[in-house]
Amino acid sequence: MKLASRMSKLEPEGAFKVLAEAVDLERQGKSIIHFEIGQPDFETPPNITEAAIKAIRSGKTKYTPSLGILPLRHAIADWTTKQKGIKVDVSQIAVTPSCKTALFTALASIVSPGDEVLYPDPAFPAYKILVEFFGGKAVSVPLTEKKQFSFDMNVFRRKISKKTKLIILNYPGNPTGTLIPKKDLEEIADLACRFKSWILTDEIYSRILYTQEPYHSIYSIPKIRKQTIIVDGFSKTYSMTGWRLGWLVAPKKIMKKIEYFLTHSFACTATFTQEAGLEAFLGPQKSVKEMVGEFKKRRDFVIETLNSMPGVTTLLPHGAFYAFPNIKSFGRTSQEIASFLLKEANVALLAGTAFGRFGEGYLRISYATDIQNLRLGLERIKKAFKKLKTLP
Repeated sequence: MKLASRMSKLEPEGAFKVLAEAVDLERQGKSIIHFEIGQPDFETPPNITEAAIKAIRSGKTKYTPSLGILPLRHAIADWTTKQKGIKVDVSQIAVTPSCKTALFTALASIVSPGDEVLYPDPAFPAYKILVEFFGGKAVSVPLTEKKQFSFDMNVFRRKISKKTKLIILNYPGNPTGTLIPKKDLEEIADLACRFKSWILTDEIYSRILYTQEPYHSIYSIPKIRKQTIIVDGFSKTYSMTGWRLGWLVAPKKIMKKIEYFLTHSFACTATFTQEAGLEAFLGPQKSVKEMVGEFKKRRDFVIETLNSMPGVTTLLPHGAFYAFPNIKSFGRTSQEIASFLLKEANVALLAGTAFGRFGEGYLRISYATDIQNLRLGLERIKKAFKKLKTLP
């Protein structure tokens, strides 16, 4: 008995693989500092939790329409209109059980076998995996430190062609936390129009920003919106990773097929989590502002500390909650160094290659943990790096 050939495209995600290894060490009595998982360490705001509890107690536990409950879809449409500066209708909104489900749905809707898909590298590993799962050809476009981990547009122009069905964007991105300059977004929009390519913009970190400028979504460029899909969710902004709640914004012309896909796959998103999402949008936003402020303090501490270590250089991220230090001076692979730090320093983090081959020479550190853990973990890393320098 054989599995479908597409299943051979699937492989473990680095963060969860390292987490399992770290938990196994903890069972052996080791004290592990966790820098590997990308989820906020803050609790879900209590008003959101209470909204879900109230919904359960009032019997909101049945099926909903596949595209989601109308009040939440209206809230998402209104928020998107305000943020992007372009009118978005409720008919363009689908609520999904996670941002990753929105990504899966979008790729299922666009990618056919043989289609080429441009995606950033290093980046969230699901992009490449799912493109290949649907039979597409994943074409990486490197994000280089020289370009502040944005695209080299000369390379981008060489990669795009009439075979390019889709362009995937994610900024601020995982694992680099950097943004795409507005002028580059405008050129990407021009190229997408020229080659009739779809754009999928993953904006899950768009509200975790440390810049004074507002977020520039490519969706705000009028000529591209009819071929652009936004995927987003509640996990990062409202610390709701375990709630599994997301959404997508898509052109009206494909929404009926998206509705059918959701109906025959996930059916609908849990009613009470949608009620919680509605409260997240309509309730006070103070917790979001406070969380981003705390992340900024942690970012500044982590980057300063890393850059004080001999042989380590780290760019300042503009958003998300990751540091991506350059550790090429140690003369070892990223995976070798990540494994060494787990065993020698009891610090769990990720090799840059967990996010693609252009992540070689880097590590990803999640600073979604309290300052005491950050201080202790970085002290351990510093000591381990000193030892690593002495090894053959």
